[in-house]
Amino acid sequence: MRISGKSSWAAALAAGALLVLPATASAGQRETAHPHADVAAQSPASAPSAPSGPSATSVDAYYAAAEGKTGAALKTALHTIIKTQSKVNYDGVWNALKVTDQDPANPNNVILLYSGRSQSKSTNGGGANDWNREHVWAKSHGDFGTATGPGTDLHHLRPEDVTVNSTRGNKDFDKGGSPVSEAPGSFTDGDSFEPRDAVKGDVARMLLYMAVRYDGGDGFANLEMNDKVNNGSAPAMGRISVLKQWHQQDPPDAFEQRRNQVIFDTYQHNRNPFIDHPEWVASIW
Repeated sequence: MRISGKSSWAAALAAGALLVLPATASAGQRETAHPHADVAAQSPASAPSAPSGPSATSVDAYYAAAEGKTGAALKTALHTIIKTQSKVNYDGVWNALKVTDQDPANPNNVILLYSGRSQSKSTNGGGANDWNREHVWAKSHGDFGTATGPGTDLHHLRPEDVTVNSTRGNKDFDKGGSPVSEAPGSFTDGDSFEPRDAVKGDVARMLLYMAVRYDGGDGFANLEMNDKVNNGSAPAMGRISVLKQWHQQDPPDAFEQRRNQVIFDTYQHNRNPFIDHPEWVASIW
């Protein structure tokens, strides 16, 4: 497969291309599919004046307690850092996703995760061609449902076509299968789902965030990665070996970095460390 190229996290942070954008919508508006685009391409007419992105110093300060650590000690330190967060309820997720996943080329639309389609923000709901709230860490894996906490954590919730969301279901992630209708470049079989190339790394980093953030505290299960599929209701997701490959092949891009910053600035006030420091994945796993 051809993997889409992406800019490094440091370069995008330095560019300051992290915008908090309006969430207005026009009914029924849809566009053809396209991959992630650099938020700097937003047209001046639709983009408000926005604060610059975080400096390297401010990001370093956020992770100061993890400095110099590796392996299990690093994972523990990161958990302590990112567990301090505000929480969004499940109804609030609708409006949050209209901001976090806004199409940089059209402020009336969101980009659907697996489909790559740009679709009107106002078409959220339960109909066949609507978009709804996809739990990338399937909510049955740990049985947390839509409870405020892991069930509403914006770092792994993304807009997706209702039918495609149903096709993914609670499957683990792995390579192969048959093409997924309405999600070009995605594949599925009886026990796994493979997303399109442009978001393979995004999926991996969302899952790794969840495995660090939720460790058995907060009244929820201890979420962990493993190298299996068919995890069912176990608080586990796989395959970690494949997800690590996807993380390497598809590094963070400006869309993902902007999303991380918007969640930090506006909603949860915590960050996904594997977007800011991709090298930490190999250190922990």
